[in-house]
Amino acid sequence: MTLAKLFSQSLNRRVAGLRSPFVNTSSPSTFALKARFFNTSRPRANASSSAKQTASPSPLPSKRWKITKRVGLGLIAASVFCYGVSIYRFRHPDEKQPFPDPSKKTLVILGAGWGATSILRTIDSSLYNVVVVSPRNYFLFTSLLPSTATGSVHSRSIVQPIRYLLRHKSHFVKFYEAECSDIDKDSKVVEIRRQTSDGQELVEQINYDYLVSSVGAETQTFGIPGIEEHGCFLKEMWDSQKIRTRIMKCLEQAQFKNLDPETRRRYVHFVVVGGGPTGMEFAGEMADFIKDDLKSWYPELANDFSVTLIEALPSVLPMFSSKLREYTKSLFAKTNINIRTNTALKEVTPDNIIVEVKDPEGNKVEEAIPFGLLVWAGGNRPRPLINKVIHSLDEQTNRRGLIVDDYMQVNGMQDVFALGDCTSTAYAPTAQVASQQGAFLGQLFNKLGSLDFEKPRIDRHIAVGEELDSAALISLANEKHASTKVFRPFKYSHQGSLAYVGHEKAIADLNVPFLDKQIHASGYLAFFFWRSAYLSELYSLRNRTNVMLDWIRTSLFGRDISSL
Repeated sequence: MTLAKLFSQSLNRRVAGLRSPFVNTSSPSTFALKARFFNTSRPRANASSSAKQTASPSPLPSKRWKITKRVGLGLIAASVFCYGVSIYRFRHPDEKQPFPDPSKKTLVILGAGWGATSILRTIDSSLYNVVVVSPRNYFLFTSLLPSTATGSVHSRSIVQPIRYLLRHKSHFVKFYEAECSDIDKDSKVVEIRRQTSDGQELVEQINYDYLVSSVGAETQTFGIPGIEEHGCFLKEMWDSQKIRTRIMKCLEQAQFKNLDPETRRRYVHFVVVGGGPTGMEFAGEMADFIKDDLKSWYPELANDFSVTLIEALPSVLPMFSSKLREYTKSLFAKTNINIRTNTALKEVTPDNIIVEVKDPEGNKVEEAIPFGLLVWAGGNRPRPLINKVIHSLDEQTNRRGLIVDDYMQVNGMQDVFALGDCTSTAYAPTAQVASQQGAFLGQLFNKLGSLDFEKPRIDRHIAVGEELDSAALISLANEKHASTKVFRPFKYSHQGSLAYVGHEKAIADLNVPFLDKQIHASGYLAFFFWRSAYLSELYSLRNRTNVMLDWIRTSLFGRDISSL
């Protein structure tokens, strides 16, 4: 009876309400849910309120996404187009470049470094017959030279052939790959020499109306015995290549099993002398090379690598703030770079360097330090041409470089200008100083060339006599235009200092003119700023592309360790 009664009640419920005895009566049945889901008919009038609540979302977000996507694709397409146009213009210089005009004055520029290229980028070549003389036919971006020695950047990525610049000027610029051997200030003639491949010497004399000396300087050795024979400099591209070759030789010869442990450690001990930005950057690059690459490819030498930095002064990086100096010291200590200050180099032998230090009692004692590679990042000294000029003039009393006035004119020489490392000024011998001096001289020559010697015109600054030299022209123009000062003296604007200290970290002292304060930065943020600043300072789009690709290649595949 009980089963029959339950069956009857269940049947009645199913017929009446299609509900199960095991399901809560307050919830809709599965049948009802399916009926609602598959019901595609128009809702009744009394269900209008529920239809409004379940309305479809607004289409605005999808429209915004489409607009954003189109704008992004448009910017990418515009960037690619501009990049292609820049490459095309770079590869196709003007074929109808006008040749020199004998009626114009001749401007001779000696050198192809930071100052000379800055002049060439600024000057209007239609105003002069411009002649460039340099022993190398390329501009070298020296700020990244430490990176090329360890393989982080390819050497050709930071050089720009000087003819790439000259062929894109409005008028023809003559270039000689030669070295200036003499300057005759009375006859206004420079003598240039070049050794040919068959051993002959080519000599030519060039007349000038204006002469600019931007020949740079040589590495100062302070007469230390053995430094030139057994050490490596870091000033030119061939210095970087020599360092690279020496590193690989030391690594490969340290592989021989019959070497005693001291000799093996000596081969892989890399010593850097000089606590300025160049020495510190190379030490940081070398530490990266060891950590990221050499320890992986030379595991048997992993515990023998060492880097030592020697500085004669009490502190490294004197141009940076004390806070950044301490940060660099702590970082070098963590990366096993030994910094030895108050240590003077006295002699270099094939296997050791002799340094002078003070013992705890204050007495000076000598110490021998074994090394496999020695990199000398010392100061500068004048080149033979500059020494010859200095000793021939009574007005030149400083043996470190040429003395110039506020307009970069050489004291004791008419219509001769000098800038960069070959001068003796109150400014540090840096690329930043030489670049600003070059831009200043380029603008000065543009003003000198725009002076109308015969008939004054509205677009000219002043009418003067053609027989006056540059100093007289500048003085007379400023006298007649005392309120505006056609020619203003050079004023250096220090933008700041940057240095890479290894492990993708850098330090930066930046001047902010509108805030009238200096910002000190270090770490990863300064590293990204360091890279951005150097990319923007590179000479051309070609250099920027190559350096950026080199950094990507190094991050993906590491540095090359071939003995090339």
